[in-house]
Parts: sequence; C-alpha cells; structure tokens
Amino acid sequence: MNKIGIDLGGTKIEGIFLDDKFNVIERIRIPTQQEKGYNSIIDSIVSLVNSLKKNSDDIVSIGVSAPGAISKKTGLIKNSNTHCLIGMPLKEDLEKVLKQKIALDNDANCFTIAEAVLGAAKEYNVVFGVIIGTGVGGGIVLNGNLHRGRTHIAGEWGHHTLRIDGNKCYCGKLGCVETYICGPALEKRWTTLTGKTEALPSIIENIDNTKSGLQWKKEFLENFAIGLANVIDILDPDVIVLGGGVSNIPFLYDEGRDYVYDKVFSDLVETPILKNQLGDSAGVFGASLL
Repeated sequence: MNKIGIDLGGTKIEGIFLDDKFNVIERIRIPTQQEKGYNSIIDSIVSLVNSLKKNSDDIVSIGVSAPGAISKKTGLIKNSNTHCLIGMPLKEDLEKVLKQKIALDNDANCFTIAEAVLGAAKEYNVVFGVIIGTGVGGGIVLNGNLHRGRTHIAGEWGHHTLRIDGNKCYCGKLGCVETYICGPALEKRWTTLTGKTEALPSIIENIDNTKSGLQWKKEFLENFAIGLANVIDILDPDVIVLGGGVSNIPFLYDEGRDYVYDKVFSDLVETPILKNQLGDSAGVFGASLL
C-alpha cells in the first residue's frame, strides 16, 4: 500500500508520499502558521494530504507525527509546545474531514520507528530513540514495532527525576532530565556560569577554553550520563539513537558514551550510542510507517 506521512512541527508541516517500497514520490513543506490557530492547522494538513493523494488512484494509509502526547484517557493532545493543539481531538477531527482512519503519534515515537526501520538502528531489535532539542523525549521499538506502554508513556525519559528538588519543569515536577539537558536549559546554564547569552553551537566552540566552559561541559555530561544509564539499566536496549539539535554535539558519541557506560549497573556495557541518519526527515518517514 502507498503511504502518506505528515510531520506537524512548530514552524513547518512536511508531507511525504511513499510507494510500497518506501521510494519517495513527492515531498512538500509548508509553514505551520500556528498563530492562526487550530482550525488553520487542520486545514493545512488536509490540503497537504489531498495534494499528495493525487499521486495514487488507490487507497493510501495516512500517518501523522504531532508534537505532544495523546491522552489514552481522553484522546486529546496534551503537553504540546504547539499550544493551540492542547486539549484538542486532532486525530478525530482529521478523520472526519479526510473521511478515513489515520494513525497519529508523538514526534519521539515517529523519530524512533523511522530510525529503527530505515535509519541508523535498522540492524537492531530493541531500539531506544532519543530526541534532545527544545525538550527531551524518547521512544521504544521492539522488533520493528512501537512499544507505547499501557498508558502510552513508554520512553518518556525526559521526565524522569534527575535531581530531587531540582529545576522546575513545566510538567509540575522538579528535577526532570529535560530541565537539565534540553537545548534551552543548556543555554540558560551557560548564561548563569558566564554571564553570556549564546546559542548552543557557539557555546560548543568555546567550552574547552575556560574554567566555566569545562564546568558546563562536565555538568552536561554527568546529567546526560545519569539519564541514559538509568534507561540502559531498565531497558538494556540493543542500541540508542540520538536526534534533535543537541544530538549534533560531537563529544556525546565518545566522551558522552564513556560517561554513560561508567554509570551503568554492569561490568560489561556494549550499548552503541549512535547519531541519527535521517535528520529532520525522521518525523515524516516515521509518520508514514505508523
């Protein structure tokens, strides 16, 4: 069956049309324009799907990657950084307009299934996918299938407690992993240590040159390592794949890996920690695979 994948992001909506062998037939990107509200996003997705469907006379499957989680209890979107989606029945509304069933999941799960089937982790059975960007999320794929868990929170390592009574998180808890190693948190910590406001790529260029830089790096690696070592202790995955803007930091794959291994509860640690292969295309490919 031919497949359509839609990746709903904060700034752009991407659509892709794949044949049954995952060859890309057409790809379209349009601005999200979330400031226009929920109904505008629905209209944009429907328009994108209809444009892509012109490539096939047959029925196509449709998958959507969305920011935030879908409540198993209510079916509504929660914890989304696209605020107009919160509390809305996105899947139900899209199905009504498109007049067919669709699959919808969060961006971390879509990232993970894409990398497990088509990307860096396609040779592995138990895959833990990590997104570290403006937030921290994760997903689990077992033998090519997403594992969502009983209440659809499997893989949400970003809201494990890293520091008791630590940084305040938007989720209402204190000390979540996300509040220490997401991009904005790392930039905020840099400002606290140095008094400078810099973007993460600029910070990375300068960290080994000053005492403050070395402190920042050590704290980051410690927090990264504790978070992922806890995941390995619980899941013991065959591979971990990193995505999101923070995954572009080179030292995570050697120094970061060694920090993680040092904290795992085992005298033998072999878990590869790999960079993603699909980049910002993972979401749209993952959506098509749902």
